[in-house]
Amino acid sequence: MKKNWLLIISAIAIAVGMGSCKAKESAYKAAYEKAQEKTVAETTPAPEPVVTKPVTNNNAADNTVRVSSEKITTVNSGDASKLKLFNVVVGSFTIQTNANGLTQQLVADGYNAFVVRNAQGMYRVIVGSFDDRPSATNLRESVKARYNKFDDAWLLINE
Repeated sequence: MKKNWLLIISAIAIAVGMGSCKAKESAYKAAYEKAQEKTVAETTPAPEPVVTKPVTNNNAADNTVRVSSEKITTVNSGDASKLKLFNVVVGSFTIQTNANGLTQQLVADGYNAFVVRNAQGMYRVIVGSFDDRPSATNLRESVKARYNKFDDAWLLINE
């Protein structure tokens, strides 16, 4: 009889011990999945922005500037007043977190950067927004000169 009780108590102790491992296992799984998401986000290049309406350049000095036109809205409602007609885009992402990270870096560097979203769900990082094209082009050139990684900065006309 004592052997049966000993076996039962041992089985219960093992079950309790095994059950306590599950919390650790789920914590490891959550950390692993978070690391996988970060790895995928860092290694997956963002697709090229969709050009909904190509805009012809009337200014001969402006011929090499990539320009597109699309309907965009700000992601944060507080940024709505920043959005104007001509926008300088330095990044385009499918994941909002990546766009927010770049925006934070630019704001720390003194730019009035914000995130917008187009109808296709792409997140655009706007480094500056203007009512006139020459101002936007000037900012684009200064950003390209300051950062090598923004060689492909382009102008986006808000429809």
